[in-house]
Amino acid sequence: MSPTVQLLITCLLDTFYPQIGESVVRVLQRAGATVEFPTRQTCCGQPAFNAGLRQQARQMAEHTIQTFEAVHGPVVVPSGSCAAMIRHGYPELFAQDAHWLPRAVALAERTYEFTEYLVDILGITDLGSTFYGRITYHASCHLLRELGIDRQPRTLLKAVRQAEFIELGEATDCCGFGGVFSVEHPEISSAMLARKINHIEASQAAAVISCDAGCIMHINAGLIRMRKKPRALHIAQILDTIM
Repeated sequence: MSPTVQLLITCLLDTFYPQIGESVVRVLQRAGATVEFPTRQTCCGQPAFNAGLRQQARQMAEHTIQTFEAVHGPVVVPSGSCAAMIRHGYPELFAQDAHWLPRAVALAERTYEFTEYLVDILGITDLGSTFYGRITYHASCHLLRELGIDRQPRTLLKAVRQAEFIELGEATDCCGFGGVFSVEHPEISSAMLARKINHIEASQAAAVISCDAGCIMHINAGLIRMRKKPRALHIAQILDTIM
């Protein structure tokens, strides 16, 4: 019997990259999962949480908890930052609330980042994907530092047929997005992005792969402004490619 998963699509994918969301669904289905999509879901509250707006973040977190309490199965999130918000931000947000804390912890315990679910839960490391060209990998901050996920996306990418995987210089450095950070500190953000793009160009990769739409949006904006050829792609787009 195929597992049923609940997809938390995230704001950026839903608003700017619906095609990536479609790739996520296809990959999960190819991995043997039945994908459901709770239509009441909205923002997980991370931007407000990171900006210190705890009351606003709490309102969105309560809504998210209620939405996913109504459905069964693992919650899969194609974003390290949003998965980290639920896994770590929610228990912190409700730490002093005896009513909401156990509900937040219950959701956190059944929430998985996309590549984590594929590799660690389903045990899948090769989806038969194909990409012709050199690829490299950008480790997004929340995915790596808060969730400790690094092996899983690398394992999936190294199994992609015809692709040449190249390590990115200073791969664990932030790209400079950081949500509200890039708005509050634009000069620092721009300098960090320029350094990241220099490493991407040095890798001579046709595509830099990430697991977070925020990084993809930020890196692509810089690549386009600087008229560089590589493009940032979500890992689901690579895994969804079969020749």
